[in-house]
Amino acid sequence: MKLKPLGNRVLVERIEAEEIRRGGIIIPDTIKEKPLEGKIVAVGPGAFDEKGTRRSLEVQEGNRVLFGKYSGTEVMIDDAEYLIMGEDDILGIIE
Repeated sequence: MKLKPLGNRVLVERIEAEEIRRGGIIIPDTIKEKPLEGKIVAVGPGAFDEKGTRRSLEVQEGNRVLFGKYSGTEVMIDDAEYLIMGEDDILGIIE
């Protein structure tokens, strides 16, 4: 199934952080925090401004981004977990 976000929303796939073990301590998956980094899978066409013209998004498909801890709505598509969030929830693009 394909999903095309509407307006200024984007579809983000979380990128799992590398697991670092120091001193032999293993942290269980239930305690680990979810990563705040992801890859943009799909972007919407953009929102309309006051004049009625569509403003394109600054992010593109394939960008690695950093987003807020409680940003977006989690959705399951084809047994994979994604986030749908507005462009305003994205803190920056990782280059």
